[in-house]
Amino acid sequence: MARGPLYKVPFRRRREGLTNYRKRRKYLLSGKPRFVVRKTARHIIVQVVRALPIGDHILVSAHSNELRRYGWLGDTNNTPAAYLVGLLAGLKALKKGIKEAIPDIGLHRPVPHSRVFAAIKGAIDSGLKVPCSPEVWPSEDRIRGEHIATYAKQLKAEDENLFKLRFSKYLERGLDPEILPEHFEKVKKIILASFGVNISPKSSN
Repeated sequence: MARGPLYKVPFRRRREGLTNYRKRRKYLLSGKPRFVVRKTARHIIVQVVRALPIGDHILVSAHSNELRRYGWLGDTNNTPAAYLVGLLAGLKALKKGIKEAIPDIGLHRPVPHSRVFAAIKGAIDSGLKVPCSPEVWPSEDRIRGEHIATYAKQLKAEDENLFKLRFSKYLERGLDPEILPEHFEKVKKIILASFGVNISPKSSN
């Protein structure tokens, strides 16, 4: 790597792989709040952030751990959880009078149908305007956890001991993974009802 007189040392957050400053500049020039989606090995975190001269100001925040308050017994880092966290963040934003935001997935790769887009889909279904192509959203079946339920059913039929091992956390929490889609719908309705929404809003297709 060149180290000549014109070499510029990248900013620390760029060196650490935390911030893409070219993208951040575009976000700032838009003048709109950012719908920030971040995922870890165990959780999904969504925030609505506005950039100020002194730094980012968090307007709304939702964490997958919060889903437990609404009765969620599934994992807190899968696609259904990501959607529900996005839905929750969107509802919180609307309650504060925020009507739109631009997506910010940070340094996550924009893989179609991934969890970051499940979170954005949840926000859009809440009624928050977030520009995002429907082509990258996960399917409705995947959002509901049908793929997890199908895998659990097949594994249970093939090897019940392995099924109990793979889904031990689900079982400890009292949830049969085979009924995850039904559980998802129940928790979704509880979240919507807690914000005064009695029916699921139409998605923006």
